[in-house]
Amino acid sequence: MKSEFIENRFHVTRRHFLGKLGLGFGSVALGSLLMPDLFSGKEELGQTVGLPHFAPKAKRIIYLFQNGAPSQLESFDYKPLLTKMAGEELPASIRMGQRLTGMTSGQKKFPLVGSHFKFQQYGKSGAWVSEMFPNIAKVVDDICIIKSMHTEAINHDPALTFMQTGAQQGNRPSMGAWLSYGLGSENKNLPAYCVLLSRGRGNGQGVYSKLWTNGFLDSIHQGVQFSSSEERVLYLKDPQGRDRKDTRKMLDNLAQLNDMNYKEFGDPEIQTRIQQYEMAYRMQTAVPELTDLTHEPDNIIKMYGADCLSPGTYAANCLLARKLSEAGVRFVQLYHQGWDQHGNIVGEMPLQAQDVDRATAALIMDLKQRGLLDETLVIWGGEFGRTNYCQGDLSKDNYGRDHHPRCYTIWMAGGGVKPGMVYGESDEFGYNIVRDPVHVNDFHATVLHLMGLHHEQLNFKHLGRRYRLTDVAGKVVNGILV
Repeated sequence: MKSEFIENRFHVTRRHFLGKLGLGFGSVALGSLLMPDLFSGKEELGQTVGLPHFAPKAKRIIYLFQNGAPSQLESFDYKPLLTKMAGEELPASIRMGQRLTGMTSGQKKFPLVGSHFKFQQYGKSGAWVSEMFPNIAKVVDDICIIKSMHTEAINHDPALTFMQTGAQQGNRPSMGAWLSYGLGSENKNLPAYCVLLSRGRGNGQGVYSKLWTNGFLDSIHQGVQFSSSEERVLYLKDPQGRDRKDTRKMLDNLAQLNDMNYKEFGDPEIQTRIQQYEMAYRMQTAVPELTDLTHEPDNIIKMYGADCLSPGTYAANCLLARKLSEAGVRFVQLYHQGWDQHGNIVGEMPLQAQDVDRATAALIMDLKQRGLLDETLVIWGGEFGRTNYCQGDLSKDNYGRDHHPRCYTIWMAGGGVKPGMVYGESDEFGYNIVRDPVHVNDFHATVLHLMGLHHEQLNFKHLGRRYRLTDVAGKVVNGILV
């Protein structure tokens, strides 16, 4: 009688009920596989629990950000017409009245200039790659080159901030902070978001901590910057004369005081502070071992180049990025400065390319041979592109290129992205997009999608409205997905 009442009251048969129950157990099993500690009953401070919205293609991201905007016309977007028309004026029908930066707004003429460097086709995709990137050319079948990126920002700071946070103004959470907020960390002894800085041999643009800020999210989601000094994370070591037992006792007492403070005021940042202290304590053991690159095998050192043993170089940071990612760090952000070639692009850009080419290709090969590339999304690119016309004196070969937001190139590899592919196309002048445009918001939506997050559902209420990385725009670029 009772079972009949249940079936009639809720219009559910026992067979239907048991079938739905089975689906529930399946969801529980999926959750336990994605996050092994989800049902362990442990509530350890510093371990943020998060689940993707759907099955992810990638588990982790390594973003090799080329700060200063490398010229797409000297790297991956070959335009022979510019060489044929060198010195001729950019047609007004192509420029269409685009606003200029203050650096070229005073120019009376805009002479076209082709690349000084040779290009050649590589891989099954037949992708064009400059002679300055011979090692990346060797792994071109593992990467997806996107030639149709575009943005609104025309100057470095707003463009850089937009690319990293989804907004041109500051105080917004960075991409890594959003991923930390949405997914948490895979390793309770390491932060979910780490930042590495390097400087090349070209003209550099500064990077600032606002680029890896947590914004209005809890401060536990802020990127942790690694330095090139002997102490890779500053202020992590115990003061002289104090051992780990003393530190443990101090933290326990401090946690009690902070907990009392939290009960009185209810400020969530107090709990965050406790988590950060606990994370720092665990990092005291994990970080020194992880950042010691001297024990890497000789073949790995040879692959990345001898520079990888010099802390703070691009090569060292690429190798460290692999180790951090392999250890479960959700988002590793590498900023490499020196790509701002307004002048002497012929002399400066080869040095910049030499700094990054070998180690970048090595990172792809290293991840691939370890079986990690399929679950690690690697991104390479800057904040905007470079103009097809000359800045400076073309006749003296000390010319450069100005900022160009309408059309630029990045590439991605692994983590659910189609390998050996060229997506999007610019016109024959390399000035406007003619096929498959990808806006910065679309790029962010796609990255979140690959990590199993819906960009419209990952949001946070602040000052009366809900914010998200893609603001009120963005669509997933399905054409590049496996």
